[in-house]
Amino acid sequence: MDRIKALRDAALNKKNELDGFLIFNEHNQYYFAGVSGTACLLVPEDGEGIVYVYGVNYEQAKADAKGFRVELIRRGENLTTKIAGKIKASKMKRLALDSITHDGYKALAKEFRGKSKIKTRADLVWELRSVKDENERELMTKAGELTVAGMKAGYECIRPGMREIEVAAQIEYAMRSHGSWGTAFETSVASGTHSAYPHGGCTEKQIRKGDLVVIDIGAKYQHYCSDMTRTLAIGTASPKQVKLHKIVFEAYKNALQTIDAGVDAKEVDSAARGTIEKTGYGECFVHGLGHGVGLEVHEYPVLNSVSKDRLCVGNVVTNEPGIYLTGFGGLRIEDSVLVEKRPVKLTDGLYSLEPEN
Repeated sequence: MDRIKALRDAALNKKNELDGFLIFNEHNQYYFAGVSGTACLLVPEDGEGIVYVYGVNYEQAKADAKGFRVELIRRGENLTTKIAGKIKASKMKRLALDSITHDGYKALAKEFRGKSKIKTRADLVWELRSVKDENERELMTKAGELTVAGMKAGYECIRPGMREIEVAAQIEYAMRSHGSWGTAFETSVASGTHSAYPHGGCTEKQIRKGDLVVIDIGAKYQHYCSDMTRTLAIGTASPKQVKLHKIVFEAYKNALQTIDAGVDAKEVDSAARGTIEKTGYGECFVHGLGHGVGLEVHEYPVLNSVSKDRLCVGNVVTNEPGIYLTGFGGLRIEDSVLVEKRPVKLTDGLYSLEPEN
């Protein structure tokens, strides 16, 4: 597999002095082995990798795992002991792992008793996952289309008197009926003063005329995520709402024009943040501009004012400036964007502040 080769080239070489890699993160396991529901992957410096899986997912793993031998963890067997036994038998001395609990790390260290050294190197996996191949880009394009379908449904159905959860239900139904495998995260329909909370969520609160409503949604397609936010004014938008929306949209456009391969991620954040700061609302932009998207809705690279990441072709990132005024409401505009020679929006359209209904 190309991904396994890439991991070996990045991690299992003389520079890193590693001869094995343990993968515990479920999304990383899918990325490398093409199978869900496994317990761990062992990738040696050379030779066949191993998928460790419990009985409930054993048959599915045998059918779906790509390029790995599937090992059953039998009832009563200890996963850590089983992995450690294989590592000892293979005489691996220097292992990396992507992520693990504190207790899990202690258990591994106890099994090795100093004979094999382990260190966390999640960064090596994140670097690989942050650059999407052609197939991933196609899946994420589809996820974006499904998300736009959901947002259209939200625009079409929203009315004064509806509860936030009712709007969310219409959005999720539309995404599912168009082919979504599920939601990338909990659908958020935050109205009125709740829209001033960046993670306002979705409650039984009734949407009222004059409210700002921030809708943050994402469809999932074949495990890949999308992320999109729009802000609506219910009824006729007030002059202040129009003003704030124009500021946020200008920040969004300036950031989008900055997205390019080779650009420091913090420069993209600065393009949006500087636009908002010039209007006097800088302190009301309370989060980073964006983040990577892929198998998880939050990945690398990170786009904020202190990021050390640099964009490259194949990254998919969010562009999501916002202004949040406690007691008044909030506004955010967000799209998922593929970094190419020119940025490609995987979600697009529906930028109007007032829904046409």
